[in-house]
Amino acid sequence: MSGLPVSKVVSPTLMGTQTNAPLPEGLEIGGYRIVRKISSGGFSIVYLAEDAAGEKFAIKEYLPSSLVKRKSGELVPEIAPASEVTFRNGLRCFFEEGRALARIFHPNVVRVVNFFRANETVYMVMAWERGRSLQETVLRHRARQAGAILPERHVLRVFNQVMSGLREVHANRLLHLDLKPANIYLRMDGTPLLLDFGAARRALDAEPQKLFPMYTPGFAAPELYRRTQQLGPWTDAYGLGASMFGCMAGQPPQPADQRELEDKVPAAIDAMAGAYSRALLDIVTWCLKLDSLERPQSVFALQRALRCIEVPDAKAQRPGAVGRWFDTLTGRSGSRRRDDEGLTLPG
Repeated sequence: MSGLPVSKVVSPTLMGTQTNAPLPEGLEIGGYRIVRKISSGGFSIVYLAEDAAGEKFAIKEYLPSSLVKRKSGELVPEIAPASEVTFRNGLRCFFEEGRALARIFHPNVVRVVNFFRANETVYMVMAWERGRSLQETVLRHRARQAGAILPERHVLRVFNQVMSGLREVHANRLLHLDLKPANIYLRMDGTPLLLDFGAARRALDAEPQKLFPMYTPGFAAPELYRRTQQLGPWTDAYGLGASMFGCMAGQPPQPADQRELEDKVPAAIDAMAGAYSRALLDIVTWCLKLDSLERPQSVFALQRALRCIEVPDAKAQRPGAVGRWFDTLTGRSGSRRRDDEGLTLPG
């Protein structure tokens, strides 16, 4: 098997927290004005920004908190000499990832419209979208009912489109490597969008002097726990299966390293037989094989199998039903939302 060069609802990543000060509101940078910080993680900070015409964008700043420090009122981060090489390698990969994503035009992949250098780091500018993550939707729905967390027809609909976007990503010789409901964004009409690719994080992980656990337990394939194993579309297939499991069970599957000692996932999948079809459960089982050779070797093969499942209650699926379902799950019905709510990228 040949791998692709790497380009990452319910579980936190192990990247750590962001300890650096965000850019100040109102700052003009790269032709954009920072409106506010909208999310952060140990790897980056994401801002809502506007251009001169007032159009909104999401700007992601490369700022790994384990490597650099930035105090309030400062713009340029301080890089420790021992971290300089690792930081620069990650920065280069982050920049190259943005350039690669900028070539992808697909309705189910986040749109990168620009990237620029400033303040001794790199910024990725993405199209602004309104909605919320699939993780938020799962958590809201999990609190409201027992049984099937998301109806099967919605799992099929959402992940068929996610797979379409991921096929385009793989066609451009990129891998996602952090597929999970937190990185699948639902627009206002319920259509999904792939977010937060992990090349730069994986590049940092490859640095022998800096051991970063940059996978998400439960959603990460076994090969992501080891530096020497070959990564490929089969790695993202595991993430897809784990994400579907999360949407169906309301929690991530057992982490892969624990499964290698005592595998509880097959029994957990069988326990959902009353809520989901055997065909869908078999696909999830296929994706979650610990042996990468036993998983789908391409997203095309996986999507073809998914499309063979008969959609439950297909006749009852009227136009606009997905949008109304999304309204119900997110609690938007009958309420107004802030104009600047929208695309949120984990850092």
